[in-house]
Amino acid sequence: MSSVRRPAWGSIIPVLTLLAGTLFAAGASTARGTGLRADGRTRITELIGTEQRRSRQTRADYRRLRHEVDAISRRAGRHDARVKDAQARADRLAARSGFAPLKGPGVRVALDDAPHTGDYPRDTNPDDLVVHEADVQAVVNALWAGGAQGMQIMDQRVISTSAVRCVGNTLILQGVVYSPPFRITAVGDPARLRAALDASPEVTVYKRYVREYGLGYAVRGTGQATLPAYTGNVTMKHATVLDDPGRN
Repeated sequence: MSSVRRPAWGSIIPVLTLLAGTLFAAGASTARGTGLRADGRTRITELIGTEQRRSRQTRADYRRLRHEVDAISRRAGRHDARVKDAQARADRLAARSGFAPLKGPGVRVALDDAPHTGDYPRDTNPDDLVVHEADVQAVVNALWAGGAQGMQIMDQRVISTSAVRCVGNTLILQGVVYSPPFRITAVGDPARLRAALDASPEVTVYKRYVREYGLGYAVRGTGQATLPAYTGNVTMKHATVLDDPGRN
C-alpha cells in the first residue's frame, strides 16, 4: 500500500527489551543459581494477571477512599457554606467532566484484528493484520471532534486525561488489559459522530487496511447508551492558586 500506517514494531521493541530485562532480573533473583523449569518459571501471562489483580484492588481502594472523602465533604458542607458551595459546583461539573454516569443516544465503534487465516498479499507484514494504539486513538479523537459528550472504551469511562496504550494486539487502559475486538461507545448526536468518523483522515487510513487485509470495523447506533462514571485517578499537572479574599 502507498499509505504508511505506523512503525509499530519499532515502538514495541524497546518495550519488549525492557520487559525481557525485568524478567531476567526476576528470574535470576528467584533461581539463585538453580533451574526455573519447574515451579519457578515466570510467565508473562502470570505477570499480566498479577498486575491486573493489583490494578483492580488499587481501583477499589481508590473508589472507597473517594466515597469517604465525598461523605466527609458533605458532612462539612452542612456547617460550612463555602464547602457546601464548592460541593454544589463540583456536582454540576461532574457530568461534563466524566465523574457522573451519562445517558443518551450515540454510536458504538468496534475494531478487530484480521482473521488468522486469509489470502493476503505476499508482502503482508504481521503488523498490518492487528489493531494498533493509533487506530483506537484515531476513533477516539474523531468522536471527541464530533461533539461526543462522553465516551467509554470497553467497560471503562474515559476522560480527557485517559491514555490509550497497546502492547502487541492488546489494549491497556488504566491498568486493565483487553483483547480485541475493541469497542468504543460515545454519547452524542449520532449523525455528527458518524460524520466525524467519515471525515477523519486517520480513520480513513484504517479503513483502507479494512478493505485490504480484512481488519474489523463496524459502526452502529446505540439507542440510549448509559456510560458509567469515571472511577480512575486524576493526576493534576497544572493548578492555579485562587486569591483568598480574606487576605490583604
